[in-house]
Amino acid sequence: MKHSRCIIALAALFAATLAPASAADAPGEEEMGAYLMVYHKDDTHSLHMAVSYDGRTFTAVNGNEPVIAGDTIALQRGIRDPHIFRGPDGAFYLAMTDLHIYAKQAGFRQTEWERDGRQYGWGNNRALVLMKSRDLINWTRANIRVDQLDPSLADIGCAWAPETCYDPEAKKLMVHFTMRHRNGKTKLYYFYVNDDFNRPEGKPEVLFTYPKEGKEAIDGNIICKDGVYHLFYCSHDGKTGIKQATSESITGPWKFDDRLVDPERIGCEAPSVYKLIGEDRWVLMFDVYRANPMNFGFSETTDLEHFTSIGRFDEGVMRRTNFDGQKHGAVTWLTRDEAKRLEEYWKENHRTFPGKLKL
Repeated sequence: MKHSRCIIALAALFAATLAPASAADAPGEEEMGAYLMVYHKDDTHSLHMAVSYDGRTFTAVNGNEPVIAGDTIALQRGIRDPHIFRGPDGAFYLAMTDLHIYAKQAGFRQTEWERDGRQYGWGNNRALVLMKSRDLINWTRANIRVDQLDPSLADIGCAWAPETCYDPEAKKLMVHFTMRHRNGKTKLYYFYVNDDFNRPEGKPEVLFTYPKEGKEAIDGNIICKDGVYHLFYCSHDGKTGIKQATSESITGPWKFDDRLVDPERIGCEAPSVYKLIGEDRWVLMFDVYRANPMNFGFSETTDLEHFTSIGRFDEGVMRRTNFDGQKHGAVTWLTRDEAKRLEEYWKENHRTFPGKLKL
């Protein structure tokens, strides 16, 4: 019975998507032949996309210009931390942080932060951006003010790094994210969301609390393998790095593992795991934000317990052909036809972004 919770996840996209057995509308793994990476860049605070046909070499569409400008969709006129998920209905679900850390320099506000940094901390924000699409071109959008979902949330200091997954027991889409009250320690929270992906159902509940006093966790990423849910996250405990916890339920309780799974000697965050199509291998991707210049790092695993480093972009088997400066990425699967259509669309409809910052 335990295995049934995630064994059909591949029918929707790959095992990490947690799709149910009834996901008839979603292509199966045998139909997949490409990968889509989403990421943001600090100079645009917008959504970027890149395509790969082997899970190793990625090429940005639209010439590495944004595919959706952050100042057109976010309350703070910028987005960060995009995550892409393919649901059991075959649709694409995009979740992003509504936050512009350089909004003052860009002329979008008069202050460094939306609220007083002494009270609400670095990058304080209150909203998430949720979008849904069938073709990766046309999207519906909802701006979710998390602080307005319940009176107890009026003083939240941040709502960061939302990700979407599917709870097969509740049979609902679930959004989980990082949140804190004022300038306190962060925890991971979740709420269920309606099928239209524009309305949370209930207030956020705690998903995971880092068990050490005075320490915290951010940037959760949930995948499922062999009936076990794996919650990868960024631990702020000594060297900032990637750890994981496991559970037989998507909402916990979680078994804490104190080991770092990333190979870096410097700080990294934003873990995201994707399965290689047709292989029993997974890639752990993370943002090496302390590197100069910033880069993504990668490790491989066959069991989600033991990881082998495969280097950073352009330093090993992982390659990017036409972009750099990428931040906080996520990867999902596409069919080859979907990937080709996306590439052709942006060749025919190339757009430039006039609002780039010089950082």
